Amino acid sequence: MSGLRPDTPLPTDIVLHQASRCLEIAFDDGTRARLGCEFLRVHSPSAEVRGHGAGQEVLQTGKRDVTITAVQPVGHYALKLVFSDGHDSGLYSWDYLYELALHHEAMWAQYLQQLEAAGASRDIATPAAATHGCGKH
Repeated sequence: MSGLRPDTPLPTDIVLHQASRCLEIAFDDGTRARLGCEFLRVHSPSAEVRGHGAGQEVLQTGKRDVTITAVQPVGHYALKLVFSDGHDSGLYSWDYLYELALHHEAMWAQYLQQLEAAGASRDIATPAAATHGCGKH
């Protein structure tokens, strides 16, 4: 999913909407998508998130309120997104962004199912939550 396949549609417009916390992207084949900052963060193509092979993925939790603080072009093939939680590794190639645009709904539903199965949350764990809310260890 890294690199740029020759048949991948190219972005024609990329706009970061800070208020709604989403990245809007349009491709030259007419595909348009609004991808939330949280969605992009939890689907980062970085090794930190994806691991170094199948089965090594790391479920990202507590990312509901994450924002994108910078969008940096990388050559003519990718974006580097800098997130408010400090995450800035992983290059979002045009082909990967296109895949995210096409499969956004299914990927988001799968992520929510994974969180539920793991008993995890989109919210940041607080000390009270870490002790099951009772304040005891």
